[in-house]
Amino acid sequence: MSRRKLTPDEMDLWRKVTKQADRLHPELPQSVHPTSLPRPKPTKTFKPRIEAFEVGQNAAGRGVGHVLKPSVTEGLRANPVQMDSKAFARMKRGKLRPEGKLDLHGLRMDTAYPALVRFVLTAQASGKRLVLVVTGKGKDRDEPGPIPTPRGVLRNQVPQWLSLPPLAQAVMQVTPAHISHGGDGAYYVYLRRSR
Repeated sequence: MSRRKLTPDEMDLWRKVTKQADRLHPELPQSVHPTSLPRPKPTKTFKPRIEAFEVGQNAAGRGVGHVLKPSVTEGLRANPVQMDSKAFARMKRGKLRPEGKLDLHGLRMDTAYPALVRFVLTAQASGKRLVLVVTGKGKDRDEPGPIPTPRGVLRNQVPQWLSLPPLAQAVMQVTPAHISHGGDGAYYVYLRRSR
């Protein structure tokens, strides 16, 4: 937008106003203001050279993708062996016979937990070392969605219950059962000796 020039009448009015006005700071010397400031000289702007660029050229190697939480059975298999290694190897091959069995098929979590606590503590008190807890593999979910839902509520919950008090003091090792004893739908629970 360009500034318009003042008319002669406007200039006369302005001069009258300035003669009648008092200075704000009379003790300061009156400076001479130039009527117009000189235009600044244009300076050359630096334009950086832009090299060819491809998206992702500096990125590290291809990522692994989405790393999901390992399944319960994979997590149990990764746990260190707490019991005798020879007995553990025999148990994994299905050569050791469980001394007791608890079947949790069809139970809800509120009834399965007390049954599991009672069974494990009773088995330890009676001197049993290896028991089998059958949870079942669980039903497939009908509704697919963006959040993966673990299959089998009891199958995922029982190992956690066994690692928490009051069962943690009684349980030495938990591992998925051999296929002859139920496979991924059952767990071997190796108990500590009662003192």
